[in-house]
Amino acid sequence: MARNEKVVPPLDEPAHVRRDRSNTKMAMPKPIRLLAAACMALFFFLVVQIMRGPGEVKLPAVDDGKIADMLRDPNLDETGEPPEPLHRVQGHNYAPDNSDSDRINATLLSLVRNKELEPLIQSMQDLERTWNHKFNYPWTFINDEPFTTEFMQATKANTNAECRYLQIPKEHWAVPSWINEDLMHESANILEEHDVQYAHMKSYHQMCRWNSGLFYKHPELQDIQYYWRVEPNVHFFCDVDYDVFRYMRDHNKTYGFTVSLYDSPWTVQTLWPETMKFLASGNSHLLAENNAMDWLKDKERRPNHNHDANGYSTCHFWSNFEIADMNFWRSPAYEAYFEHLDRAGGFFYERWGDAPVHSIGVGLFADKNSVHWFKDIGYQHIPFFNCPNSPKCQGCVAGRFTDGEAWLNKEDCRPNWFKYVGNEWAAADDASDLAAATTSAQG
Repeated sequence: MARNEKVVPPLDEPAHVRRDRSNTKMAMPKPIRLLAAACMALFFFLVVQIMRGPGEVKLPAVDDGKIADMLRDPNLDETGEPPEPLHRVQGHNYAPDNSDSDRINATLLSLVRNKELEPLIQSMQDLERTWNHKFNYPWTFINDEPFTTEFMQATKANTNAECRYLQIPKEHWAVPSWINEDLMHESANILEEHDVQYAHMKSYHQMCRWNSGLFYKHPELQDIQYYWRVEPNVHFFCDVDYDVFRYMRDHNKTYGFTVSLYDSPWTVQTLWPETMKFLASGNSHLLAENNAMDWLKDKERRPNHNHDANGYSTCHFWSNFEIADMNFWRSPAYEAYFEHLDRAGGFFYERWGDAPVHSIGVGLFADKNSVHWFKDIGYQHIPFFNCPNSPKCQGCVAGRFTDGEAWLNKEDCRPNWFKYVGNEWAAADDASDLAAATTSAQG
């Protein structure tokens, strides 16, 4: 008999036989009865647990980020300044009109459009109030189109420092000739299915590529070594009383960050495989001896991220804030790496961001001890914060990582950085805790 063939009883079958057959069909088989009993038992167990009162509520342990692996946010510890030497204002040594000032070849750098004037002014005012009104480093504004007179007048009115207005060369902003735009469109459809933001926004892909490997090639930036990236609509909360650029130089720092996050794996699915391909193609000698490869490959804290990004933890420095040495981007190692990625096409076929590209580049080709967490610089780019515990900070809550939904806390990748590289502020924090305990005991 065929598996789905229906059994039809004989037409002359006696009535009592048909009734018995009907009763047999309606009787519940023993396995089903056992399953129903188990379901009822589970139901009553859950009711009892709920009635016992609110205990510790735990979400499903699927890629939960192991938030508890950083038991105490270091930003709750009292924060001072990084170690000396630190250069400070003394008399007129940083005056805006001093041609022989203590400033070095560095700039505040902002990629911004004319329509973003108002949120940019807010960012400028915050940074001028907390730091640059003391040191008067020049502002450099870059746009893919000419700046308006209104933009230039408004920005100059909010600083005593020099302002420079640059336009991106067209060849730096254009989609490269080797990119198939039909494939780019179809790839964006796939990204959109996975809720990847800006999938179809071509200018966003262009911006990510430019920030990754072209901004430092602008002809009018060739004399600049250090930069502090400033975006529209960000906040700065803490007074900083030393020259951060000279700190970078004096302490041999390559890259400075405030916030470290996990990226969406769907935006970088082939970034790590392409990185491995680059290293395997005769470039492994470019790796720094003291690199942060383990940080980039971690799969314990967010295993799903590592799996979906094909071996990359997706940890990165949030590059809307970065204080860095352009000479690193100009180095043979990073230039070769960017050229490989650019030819692979992932800036357009996926949505490789400058944050993961910069972070992988720094993690592989720079000494990990040359990366500095600017813990003492209070910063916010919605929805994340870096807010230290310091009397120099106003307007943010010490130790708060986000003012968004609670689940956003698992996006914090600092615990991974501390695990594999360490917290350079830890010794100072321990000393501060000891001093506070001693004072309390004496009181």
